Amino acid sequence: MTNGQQPIFILKEGTTRTSGRTAQSNNIAAAKAVAEAVRSTLGPKGMDKMLVDSMGDVVITNDGATILKEMDIEHPAAKMIIEIAKTQEQHCFDGTTTAVVLAGELLKRSEDLIEQNVHPTVICEGFRLAADKAIDLIDDHAIEVDEETLAEVAKTALTGKSAGAVKEFLSDICVRAVIAVAQKDDGGVIVDLDDVKVEKKQGGSIKDSSLVDGIILDKERVHSGMPRSVEGAKIALVNSAIEVKKTEVDAKIQITDPSMLSQFLEEEESFIKGLVDTISSSGANVLICQKGIDDLAQHHMAKAGIFAIRRAKKSDMEALSKATGGRIVTTLDDLSSEDLGDAARVDERKIGDSDMVFITGCEQAKAVSVLLRGGTEHVVDEIRRAFDDAIGVVSVAHEDGQVLTGGGSVMAAVSRDLRSYAEGVGGREQMAIEAFAGALEVIPRTLAENAGLDPVNTIIALRKAHSEGKNRHGVNVYDGGVVDMQAGKVYEPTRVVEQAIQSASETAVMILRIDDVISSKGGSPAMDGDFDGLDM
Repeated sequence: MTNGQQPIFILKEGTTRTSGRTAQSNNIAAAKAVAEAVRSTLGPKGMDKMLVDSMGDVVITNDGATILKEMDIEHPAAKMIIEIAKTQEQHCFDGTTTAVVLAGELLKRSEDLIEQNVHPTVICEGFRLAADKAIDLIDDHAIEVDEETLAEVAKTALTGKSAGAVKEFLSDICVRAVIAVAQKDDGGVIVDLDDVKVEKKQGGSIKDSSLVDGIILDKERVHSGMPRSVEGAKIALVNSAIEVKKTEVDAKIQITDPSMLSQFLEEEESFIKGLVDTISSSGANVLICQKGIDDLAQHHMAKAGIFAIRRAKKSDMEALSKATGGRIVTTLDDLSSEDLGDAARVDERKIGDSDMVFITGCEQAKAVSVLLRGGTEHVVDEIRRAFDDAIGVVSVAHEDGQVLTGGGSVMAAVSRDLRSYAEGVGGREQMAIEAFAGALEVIPRTLAENAGLDPVNTIIALRKAHSEGKNRHGVNVYDGGVVDMQAGKVYEPTRVVEQAIQSASETAVMILRIDDVISSKGGSPAMDGDFDGLDM
């Protein structure tokens, strides 16, 4: 109350407002909490997280994007950190934990600068300068890619995950799959990972996984009387039901004579047989239907020697159209021999306890499928996540044509160069650039911590090696100390590191610029600096 007057309320009742240094501290604390949650998963010696959702479903993983997606996070600043992981996953397929940990460290260091009365906008400007310079510096450390390097990129991505024990085996599948679907254009190489179809099936061991030159469908033929295998397949892709059409509106048929019922049933059978004859006369010996197939139609197809699958997924239909050169037909009346796709062989095989259909030898376009196996459902799911990361980074490295050495070597080298750069900038931005340089060292430091090494000694050894011009030296998580990462064949795509630095710096800048948080949720614990919202 001021001068005896009634106070004026401009926010509705229950709205909470946090401003100034308190708002910044809360936001930074929330972001740091998210970074700490995934930090222990980084690197070859990183540990896994078990995530149990409200339905009791269990996910066991050390994939940063998956962990953050499964976490029930309430704080708005923490959600911004999760967006980093999503962006990293979409663009680079790997490096999500690196990006999140780096963002947390940038905010931690900026908090120290704010306490020294450096204005947030000065810190933001320094971070922008540092990020741009870091991207330029990274190009100096790039190494040209060949097929052997691609395999090492895949192995690096698989190391530290459940699939690490069979990384040689899986990396070979990744490289063969990417090279098979890669297409060259004027600008270089383009890899469309939609051309690599991944199916997972519980049962057997991881080493039972295989690469198939064609498309795998997790379906079985609709009738046991149909041929189990078809050579020289002519494939009809149909997007309509092979059954008697039902009327759009309710209709009643009045039958007054028993012969009319018989005639009615005969007419239905004749209609179904006509549909099967249309398929058969087009020259098709394989039918993939996106809708249902009537029991009577199944019988007639079996007699005609047609191999049929029903209720195929839309994505499978599109993949088959691309691979076989067939056109997806909406009505059977339009089906002709020109619409059919070609494949050398279509056969049904017993995989685990169920049947799957393999369509191989597609001449029109290069499409491959990977069948992943594992002892339990959780193992297969984690193998799938690891494989997606590995094949993603191989495709990125193949497209870019260059990679960087891993083990924190590039981060340490860029950190050293940024410190030299900061000296020439001057002003208070220099402090922010130095803070950025120091933040980059969080990656090798975390690798050392997760491996049970002394982080201080490791960083000192790393700085010493880089001062001697050994720019490819990184953390040796197995024996301690530092070692040449190029000799150890530890590689990661350039795009992964560049995107991690850009995403982390942009998000840190965005969070730092917030000095007022107005929440209409009322007394939300997340807004009051209570971070129990990080429930897993």
